[in-house]
Amino acid sequence: MPAHPQRCTYLGPEGTFTEAALGTLPEAATHEVFPSDSVAGALDAVRGGEAAAALVPIENSVEGAVTATLDELATGRPLTIRREVLLPISFALLVRPGTTLDDVKSVTGHPVTQAQVRRWLARHLPHAEWESAASNGEGARLVRDGRFDCAFAGEFAARRYGLEALITEINDAPDAMTRFVLLGRPGRVAAPTGMDKTSIVVWPAADEPGALLALLAEWAVRGVNLLRIESRPTGEGLGRYSFSIDAEGHVTDRPVREALTGLHRISSRIRFLGSYARADRTAPATDPRLANHEFARSAAWVARCIDGIGELPEL
Repeated sequence: MPAHPQRCTYLGPEGTFTEAALGTLPEAATHEVFPSDSVAGALDAVRGGEAAAALVPIENSVEGAVTATLDELATGRPLTIRREVLLPISFALLVRPGTTLDDVKSVTGHPVTQAQVRRWLARHLPHAEWESAASNGEGARLVRDGRFDCAFAGEFAARRYGLEALITEINDAPDAMTRFVLLGRPGRVAAPTGMDKTSIVVWPAADEPGALLALLAEWAVRGVNLLRIESRPTGEGLGRYSFSIDAEGHVTDRPVREALTGLHRISSRIRFLGSYARADRTAPATDPRLANHEFARSAAWVARCIDGIGELPEL
């Protein structure tokens, strides 16, 4: 089915950090947006034509990778990353109006949230009982419905669920950040900006000594910096893994293009997830000897060797 051009979905429910991240993108103003109940549901909405794009979390600076997203991107019909969003994460303690800290005996929130407020809980609510919710938005709804005394969520969720933010800016790790990716159906990659990432999933050709080293060497010899590499089980048996990789640069950059060419030669399978602008607008710090024009100069030298021209005279 053709993708619906004016609909965009996100990992819901309402009142989550994913919804807040989507609100920073132009699509929030130009598209009808709706929540999906899981990462798989959001991606399948794009694959099935119910939405043109989906925003989902992919990694957190405290808890690491969102494995549900990595696994969904490695399976099913291919999708590509159009852009990324970096959102600072800080939690508020949401309660029903009139609740005090002394009244709190039960707490809820997403499991990833618990890991980011563990020390605060031990210090301020050592006897409160924690029970995980499917999301922070769902936790806020459960507090509204009287199931729990409080929930950790974004402060922006308080109004949506008729709650109050008893305490704000709670986070064990300062400057916590979550990265989100906007996914769509495969299409021509955007033009390079000079501050880009390229993402892939790669499956080694064999489970043997040096298999991972061979994959990494394709990037290293071309001076391409890897920003993230995660191993994930393939489900084909113990010891069988795929690798999710983010690299600096754009697929049209010669070092990246040649690294991908080399990987395709030695890997059993590669899934290209896209080249897109970095949200932090950071340009790669590359070795001048490995710049695009140096690759072109070296290729020209090889061509002269083939033609029997030899070395150019020194000027």
